[in-house]
Amino acid sequence: MAETHVSQSELSRLSGVRQPSISQFLSGRIEMSDEMLDRLLSCLGYRLEVVRRSVRVELDRSHLRSWSLHRQLATHLDPNALDGWVPTVHRNLERLRSTAQGEPHVSNLDRWERLIEQRDVPGLRLVMTGLDTDSVQMREVSPLGGLMSQEERAKVLRLVGP
Repeated sequence: MAETHVSQSELSRLSGVRQPSISQFLSGRIEMSDEMLDRLLSCLGYRLEVVRRSVRVELDRSHLRSWSLHRQLATHLDPNALDGWVPTVHRNLERLRSTAQGEPHVSNLDRWERLIEQRDVPGLRLVMTGLDTDSVQMREVSPLGGLMSQEERAKVLRLVGP
């Protein structure tokens, strides 16, 4: 904006984006979608270029262990395996519901139940292997305990380390 000598109000008139939204974005109070940012930049004679690159996610020990175990379990996940897992998952959900308190845990138990009831294999796989905050929080109340052999579990935990 400084280079193009365009004020927030001018940018608002050019782009159709409300001036308070522009102000909040510039001050860091809100995030803007790539589409919206591209729209604003094009009004200034620029374009948004998004560079895609892989970034190693650093998890604390507890979350790394959980992710590793769920990731290994995901190698067994298919519709037939899921059908066999359902009784154990339902028992685990009942047990977790009796102890889980607060959000997002209570809502995440509901989401686990829906994923299981709908036999949503892709959705389950995403939660089991995802590194986003939502997936990490879902695994904090995972009803998938007891589905892996002790031997396989121990092998995964040895690879993760102490």
